[in-house]
Amino acid sequence: MKLDRIALSLLAAALLIPAAHTAFAQDTTKPTAKQDIKKAGADTKDATKKTGHAIAKGTKTAAKDTEKGTKVAAKDTANGTKTAAKDTAKGAKTAAKDTANGTKTAAKATARGTKKVVHSAAKGTAKTADKVENKTTPQ
Repeated sequence: MKLDRIALSLLAAALLIPAAHTAFAQDTTKPTAKQDIKKAGADTKDATKKTGHAIAKGTKTAAKDTEKGTKVAAKDTANGTKTAAKDTAKGAKTAAKDTANGTKTAAKATARGTKKVVHSAAKGTAKTADKVENKTTPQ
């Protein structure tokens, strides 16, 4: 039991001596105000460089993305214009054909109507001539 107390005392002393030494020791590497200002300036400089590099990288990325988007939009616009031109040409051809067919149909109808009028007029003239002839003949 005496041995346990001695061992416990030695252990406690071993633990307390280094703690006491660090508590009483002077810190000789404590920075001065001038060193603090220099360090703050260097940190600010480094942060500014990092920020500048990040902004430059973001600007380059945005420029590349804008260029790519512009090229895609130009291609899509060109394709849309070609499609619209083809559709317009097709529509114009269809309209021309429909107009020609309508004109032919109208011409045929006009010709038929004119024939009827001419035949009717001829019949009427013949009837009138017969009546006049019948009245002028001696009875």
